[in-house]
Amino acid sequence: MILALLPFALLLLPVVACWIKLVSPGSCLFRQTRIGRGGRPFTMYKFRTMMPGSDGAIHAAHVRRLIRSNRPMIKLDSDDNRVIKGGLLMRMSGLDELPQLINVLRGEMSLIGPRPCIPDEVPLYEVDHHRRFAVQPGLTGLWQVERTKPTTFCGMAGLDVEYVDRLSPSFDFMILLRTPGTLVWQLKTSVMTRNGKETGRSTGRIFPVDAPPEAL
Repeated sequence: MILALLPFALLLLPVVACWIKLVSPGSCLFRQTRIGRGGRPFTMYKFRTMMPGSDGAIHAAHVRRLIRSNRPMIKLDSDDNRVIKGGLLMRMSGLDELPQLINVLRGEMSLIGPRPCIPDEVPLYEVDHHRRFAVQPGLTGLWQVERTKPTTFCGMAGLDVEYVDRLSPSFDFMILLRTPGTLVWQLKTSVMTRNGKETGRSTGRIFPVDAPPEAL
């Protein structure tokens, strides 16, 4: 699969890298320690979508609040002014994940599997959730294609465990086929959310009229 994707990736990689250099100083790549198979740490690569020197503690605090309140996992993306120009589009389209093909080629990740978590998340997992570390983390996975439904932290970890239980080539293929549709949904939702918030600013509302209860 990587060999099949390489021509596509080799066209996009320099384009995305050049865009990042044009709109923001600093390295094009973002490196972060993640936890892989067997609980082993590794360095994961992404295209940088935030301003240099952005404080990662803000994201960590946001995740802790969501976990403690058992609310659906909502990203900071649309409200984070540290995101570079075009960064949100890269995230929603999955372009920022392209450098992780390096991790796949190095055997640290797979195309399909649970998303690699940061070390701070590991102590928050319940005992059964640690089964997610029985397989390699992936570029996409069951939680990613199910994220069109509101999912809490425990629900997300439960989907990772479900993936381990149902592991098979056919199940991986099903997730792979559903991934493009999920990316399109993410882009559409991001645009609608941004437009709704802009409308909310002009009418005194913070959220669009049809915002789901979990967003409020």
